[in-house]
Amino acid sequence: MFIMSEDSQRTQGRDAQSSNIMAGKAVAESVRTTLGPRGMDKMLVDSGGEVVITNDGATILNEMDIEHPAAQMIVEVADSQEEEVGDGTTTAAVIAGNLLGEAEDLIEQDVHATTIVEGYHEASEIALEAISEQVSEEVVDDEVLKQVAESSMTGKGTGGLTAESLAETVVEAIRHVELEDGVARDNVTVHTQIGASSNATELVPGIVIDEEPAHDGMPSEVEDASLAVLDVELGVRTGEIDAEYSIDSIDQLNTAIDAEESEVRGYAETVAESGANVVFTTEDVDDRVASYLASEGVLVFEGIGDSDAKDIVSATGATRVGALDDLEEADFGQADRISAENYGDDDLAFVEGGAAAETVTVFVRGGTEHVVDELERAIGDALDVVATALASGEVVPGAGATEIAIADKIREEAAGIEGRKQLAVNAFADALDIVPRTLAANTGRDPIDALVDLRAAHDSTGRAGLITSGEEVTIDDPFDYGVIDPADVKREAIESATEAATMIARIDDVIAAE
Repeated sequence: MFIMSEDSQRTQGRDAQSSNIMAGKAVAESVRTTLGPRGMDKMLVDSGGEVVITNDGATILNEMDIEHPAAQMIVEVADSQEEEVGDGTTTAAVIAGNLLGEAEDLIEQDVHATTIVEGYHEASEIALEAISEQVSEEVVDDEVLKQVAESSMTGKGTGGLTAESLAETVVEAIRHVELEDGVARDNVTVHTQIGASSNATELVPGIVIDEEPAHDGMPSEVEDASLAVLDVELGVRTGEIDAEYSIDSIDQLNTAIDAEESEVRGYAETVAESGANVVFTTEDVDDRVASYLASEGVLVFEGIGDSDAKDIVSATGATRVGALDDLEEADFGQADRISAENYGDDDLAFVEGGAAAETVTVFVRGGTEHVVDELERAIGDALDVVATALASGEVVPGAGATEIAIADKIREEAAGIEGRKQLAVNAFADALDIVPRTLAANTGRDPIDALVDLRAAHDSTGRAGLITSGEEVTIDDPFDYGVIDPADVKREAIESATEAATMIARIDDVIAAE
């Protein structure tokens, strides 16, 4: 009896497990060399010739044209890591791939997949305990946050800027959106602009949008701005149906023209008399209205996007108004300064300061598109990890030290686990060694020698990582060198990698429809 289409393909048993594990390992291997301060970049070229140069794990995996469903699960690991904590995507993907490799070895030794899954889950619980034990007792202040940001950006493309100088900007931005009940990370935006050196990157206490004034005669800058945000078309109203009007005389034509002019001038006078000296509207503005408002010294931006309108409201405390007759002074937002500036072929509007300001923008500059794109990714990750560290107040040593500590604790606990599950628990510990081994390989050191030295240093001091400073590579306490990661980044990497690896390892039947 046939229950599937003749065109369906089915792979079962060891063949299915081997195929899925191989695909997952291949994806993880593709990003492994980007890990750490000496990680290499990848150049990704799509079918349209678009080029992306980066060492950001999530970006690389999302740009790759991956079709294999098991491999796609590794991509989802990176996506989950990026969404939850903003960094550690490469670490999570590499750990997931190595967990699959260890699982494959156990399967070949006739260890059942269910036993492997149970062992991995038990090992992950031990790992989470080990991470908590590594949390620093030091208060997470601005200096620690700068070290977190710098650790995140070290080895990434930051143009002519050092990670240290960018870290100050990142921490200042996050502190600006710190609330009593947490951190409003979404209130920090990154705006990129090609042109000038990356040294021109600055923090704008407000927002930046891609807009230009509605009229050339309008002021380019307004101090102490009272601004209105409208969803109103400032022009002659048109009907929703096609209609024709018959005019039989010059008097009728003049009457129609006068009525139109009166309507247009009425819009302009209503805005001018309201007291608003800056107007943002999501609709169009008639040239005659714009000209009149320009003569009154009112700065107007037309056709702004809905998301920009929301950002302006958030940054200035304004209320969006849907009808001009409803416009009142109570609806106005306040800003210290609103300016229109030109950057080559681009026009930008800066909305800065204000009593109700809740938004801040990192205005990123760079000489080329590739530079600003990579700088945007690096700063975005740094903002995420600083927000995570500030919210949780927990940081752990980086440079592979936490992974060494986790693996050591898992091996210690494994001795008390009976049966074949112990093999899976030990395999989990072995899989974590991929992080310090990869860091060592990417710095030019022998991975095996480095791993042995790290374990010895950990046993004697309790904390040891692979510290890279210029051309020097040292095994020491990462806290002494400011190499710090948020504890939640490590936790999320362990949890997401374990979940993906166990899910793939349990699959023993693949049915694919043609």
